[in-house]
Amino acid sequence: MSSYDFLAGCYDRLTYDVDYGTWADYIQTHFRKKPLPGNTVLDLACGTGSLTRELALRGYEMIGVDLSPDMLAEAAEKNRGVGDVEPIFLCQSMDKLDLYGTIDACVCCLDSVNYVTDPKKLRRAFERVHLFLMPGGLFLFDINTPEKLMGLDGQVFLDETEDTYCVWRAEYSKRRRVCSYFMDLFRLDEESGLWQRGEELHEEYAYTPEELTESLRQAGFTDIHQYGNLKMRKPLPGEDRIFFTARKDK
Repeated sequence: MSSYDFLAGCYDRLTYDVDYGTWADYIQTHFRKKPLPGNTVLDLACGTGSLTRELALRGYEMIGVDLSPDMLAEAAEKNRGVGDVEPIFLCQSMDKLDLYGTIDACVCCLDSVNYVTDPKKLRRAFERVHLFLMPGGLFLFDINTPEKLMGLDGQVFLDETEDTYCVWRAEYSKRRRVCSYFMDLFRLDEESGLWQRGEELHEEYAYTPEELTESLRQAGFTDIHQYGNLKMRKPLPGEDRIFFTARKDK
């Protein structure tokens, strides 16, 4: 089972409840707290480019990076002609990020950081983001907390639309600190009218906020802060999602 090869074609239909406009508004609030050095923003692990599009519509020059060619194909089509400068997309892993120039901010959203299940690779990813950020630039990302991932153990979920059906179950390994999602997907092919079946495995690592703060420091970031789920306040005890912001010194 691979990740996103089959899911890419139906990802947007299964995540219809994600309000990307609200996410973009929240990100922009952080951008405005302290002026960015410029207007170029990296959407790291951009997926099908929904958030990329929202930020491009707000006037940011966007670069989208993702490891899945199938997700990037969807993103490129969705962002065709969007914004004054059409977003560009690159197929890269986070820990091997290699841009053509500098960026003024980087966002990595929807618990994409958890999907890097090797802490050493995540530290390298933070270092690569720091390398390409302009002095004074902002790095913003969010995580599923360890409490949330552990609480998913043994749960079974069903997502269904008119042309997509997904059953997935979660298993948490205390030894590996990884929550695995085993997905059975059924997608209706518009041309043939037949249902196609696919299987995928997704994994998320349970990083603690303390570990992530230390990794950011080691990568050279300063002014590190934590926030509640789409809130401009500190996380509350038991919060499922935590946002981080960090800056590169001027």
